Amino acid sequence: MLDTTMPHDDDPALDDPVGGSLAGRHARLARRRGRAAAYLTDVATFSTVTVAPEARDWADLAGLLGPGAFADMFNCPALPPPGWESVFVLDGRQLIWHGDGRTPGPDTGVVELGAADVPEMLGLVAQTEPGPFRPRTHELGTYLGVRVDGTLVAMAGERLRPPGWTEISAVCTAPDARGQGHAARLVATLAARIVGRGERPFLHVAEHNTAAIALYERLGFTTRRKVTFRGFRTPGST
Repeated sequence: MLDTTMPHDDDPALDDPVGGSLAGRHARLARRRGRAAAYLTDVATFSTVTVAPEARDWADLAGLLGPGAFADMFNCPALPPPGWESVFVLDGRQLIWHGDGRTPGPDTGVVELGAADVPEMLGLVAQTEPGPFRPRTHELGTYLGVRVDGTLVAMAGERLRPPGWTEISAVCTAPDARGQGHAARLVATLAARIVGRGERPFLHVAEHNTAAIALYERLGFTTRRKVTFRGFRTPGST
């Protein structure tokens, strides 16, 4: 049974996970201007202006990022004022964990990844395109991988960390290593670790990625809400 001291499904911290992370456990990785904030460019692409921004907040974000810069607004429901160019729109889901925290099967072969593994991590991301990943993204939390004959073939890690929650992200497996349960093992191992320290796992997935949604549901995740991921370019030119 879920511990009642853990955050609830309607926790507002999940409505602005980027802002909650940058104001808390990721404050050392943030850059700020007024109420606008963004990750350092070599850590992550995400920006925030709170869930109910005013015109001055958008102006502060534009000033923070610079003219003609990419603003990855993640799942911010607010739209910027005129002059901001739309770069992408992607339907998705936010899922939260309702499982029992047990890792299915032994975690033999699961290794922790760090700075020395970044070139391989970036190479795997380039093959699989799980989402934004930068040279210092591994500093957001714990990243785990699976190696076969010394080669990194799968990984997953911790990304956004609003109060009481930790997001599991960068779940990817090399094409020739799929179908062997690596992703399930990595996600379940991370979930167990997150629960073990008194937090609750959550994640985001693109709506079209039905295989990933089915996997996460088997592991104990359920949809909290539908979201729309958006990116923009700030007014002006570089």
